[in-house]
Amino acid sequence: MKFETLMLQTLFSACALVCLLAMGAMLTTKVPVSVAAGHAPATAVVSSAG
Repeated sequence: MKFETLMLQTLFSACALVCLLAMGAMLTTKVPVSVAAGHAPATAVVSSAG
């Protein structure tokens, strides 16, 4: 029982750490304007060109 509990707590800690690192990377990454414009929805691109 001790081994399983330790393994589950370790797995939970590792998953939480990976999630926090991924969220931190997404929130702090600066995206260039040209890349952001290239990923805009098609309706926004069509309406701005029209």
